[in-house]
Amino acid sequence: MGHNAKGAIFALLSFAVFSSHDVIVKLLGASYSPFQIVFFSVLFSFPLVSLMLIRDTTPGHLRPIHPWWTALRTVAAVITGLCAFYAFSVLPLAQTYAILFAQPLLITVLAIPILGEQVRLRRWIAVLVGLAGVLVVLRPGGTELTLGHAAALVAAVGGALASIVVRKIGHEERSVVLLLYPMMTNFLLMACAQPFVYQPMPLAHLAGVGLMAALALTGSFVLISAYKAGEAVIVAPMQYSQLLWATLYGALFFDEWPDGMTLAGAVLIIGSGVYIVLREGRGTVSENRPVLRTRTRFETGTTLRVGPLLRAMRRREKSVE
Repeated sequence: MGHNAKGAIFALLSFAVFSSHDVIVKLLGASYSPFQIVFFSVLFSFPLVSLMLIRDTTPGHLRPIHPWWTALRTVAAVITGLCAFYAFSVLPLAQTYAILFAQPLLITVLAIPILGEQVRLRRWIAVLVGLAGVLVVLRPGGTELTLGHAAALVAAVGGALASIVVRKIGHEERSVVLLLYPMMTNFLLMACAQPFVYQPMPLAHLAGVGLMAALALTGSFVLISAYKAGEAVIVAPMQYSQLLWATLYGALFFDEWPDGMTLAGAVLIIGSGVYIVLREGRGTVSENRPVLRTRTRFETGTTLRVGPLLRAMRRREKSVE
């Protein structure tokens, strides 16, 4: 089996794991506030993150070199996590994914002012087609737009902003800084909200949150294996397989069936996203390749990030050699 085939298989497996994570979010969202779900998600992730902090031997301190960019990314990640968890709780899974899949399009647009990226006509057309797909999914005027739809859109924008800021400062900031600040902010803000939203959780539901943390970690490490085995241009589009899992899980657990308009909009969004990834894969088209270098899905500030872990592993491998 070729390297790219292995990378694709690992990527498909990782996004199946992430989709299972999101099913638990939706199940818990029927009973608990997203503030409470995010709080316990971060709480259960801290032991895993602590292991990473202990293993990080990069010299330096925890003060950000770019405090304002770090603050902007932290705010974006916190908002993204809260809004994404809420959207999963109240919207059909397939519809939520279709809207969140607009993130690569938004990254392409934000890369212009933040990274100085040159976006030419073909990628602009892809962006416009993808955004038209978002309108097809939302159907303004034809269906009632809810707070859940707004939350999914905000999550897509916030995730794109958090990702593009990493492209801006990630080569200078320590990975620990980029990881720790969103998680600490999430923990503190969600803890402050608990007196107003907290509902007692039985052991089975706490176990569900623990399983969420384990699935997020597992999905991250499997995705790392995908990027180590195959080219990014092959691995990145595999995220769209989550729509298939959303359709399956939605039918099995929630009696959800995506309608024709949702599927049509998803095809436009996914098609434009794949086109942008393929265009960025050509080195002469994009100097920064912001979408292609986004090695994980939307940023929530609740768990480990793939990019820093992948770079740390590669540094250790080089030191061993």
